[in-house]
Amino acid sequence: MTNPFKEADATRKVLTVPEDAEGRIDAWLAATLAGDFSRSRIKALIEEGAALVNGKVTTEPKRKIQPGDVVELALPAPRDPEPKGEDIPLEVLYEDDDLIVLVKPAGLVVHPGAGNWTGTLVNALIAHCGTSLSGIGGVRRPGIVHRLDKETSGVMVAAKNDAAHRHLSDQFADHGRSGPLERAYQAVVWGRPRQLKGTIDAPLGRGNDRTKRAVKREDADDAREAITHYTVVERYMETEAATSLASLVECHLETGRTHQIRVHMAHIGHPLIGDPEYGAAFRTKANLLPEKARAVVNGFHRQALHAFMLQFEHPTSGETMHFEAPPPADMEQLINALRGMDEADTP
Repeated sequence: MTNPFKEADATRKVLTVPEDAEGRIDAWLAATLAGDFSRSRIKALIEEGAALVNGKVTTEPKRKIQPGDVVELALPAPRDPEPKGEDIPLEVLYEDDDLIVLVKPAGLVVHPGAGNWTGTLVNALIAHCGTSLSGIGGVRRPGIVHRLDKETSGVMVAAKNDAAHRHLSDQFADHGRSGPLERAYQAVVWGRPRQLKGTIDAPLGRGNDRTKRAVKREDADDAREAITHYTVVERYMETEAATSLASLVECHLETGRTHQIRVHMAHIGHPLIGDPEYGAAFRTKANLLPEKARAVVNGFHRQALHAFMLQFEHPTSGETMHFEAPPPADMEQLINALRGMDEADTP
């Protein structure tokens, strides 16, 4: 075991336990350091030998503190990340010492994983942020608090330090029920929901394929609450019978499950245009479109989904931060082609 107190670049904090303090050393340190480090991070540091109590090393996070104890904690400099920084262009909307807000393009994977160990958003953030990353869990890497599918574009936020990561993670876990967090998406779907505004409350779990999700019964073992609020914003080639060939829908998430919007819209019979997983059965509907629109739709090879709005509370200032981004060029072309159908002759 290395000695954190002998590392030249380690930061040392010396604290004296007050008369009214009690409980475990890891819990007391987490509270005393005012959220700068999560309790799990402090626990790991103690187990690594980074804590002294009255001059003696303790490796027991559950050790009880006593009034008057002098506690020293060595905080090693963040280690180099396992993912390496890569010079991948980023569209940055906002950045400070705590976080970065950006627009993720379609086609970019968020986090390294099987089959995508390089060329990810994390690799791009490591290169872009450099030394401004103070580290998440002791590693100089960005804190990913939410994700977008590879082929979904839109606004994202990432934390630069443990405190920001913890604060933002709590907000996303709360789903905005007690704070300003809000996420909104634009989706282009087949057809037109019967109700122009509604809520889809349908639990999600694993589908037959391990990468897919499906609506589940509430009592299913893997069922997790999933709620999507939607509003139909535009309707394309609407008939007197209140049907449309396609619609532009705005979705607000009350929960954030994998593929939630994609599965929910398919569940009510209106899958996203271009969705290879949940909308494949609707591909032939493109034959009903005018020639120009049909060509654009057939050339659109991803789900038509864009996270256009993100709102959250800044972890340090407490200010409500609000960001919006227009749809990318390919989705804008798709929307414009569908808008033009109302003026074109049908086949």
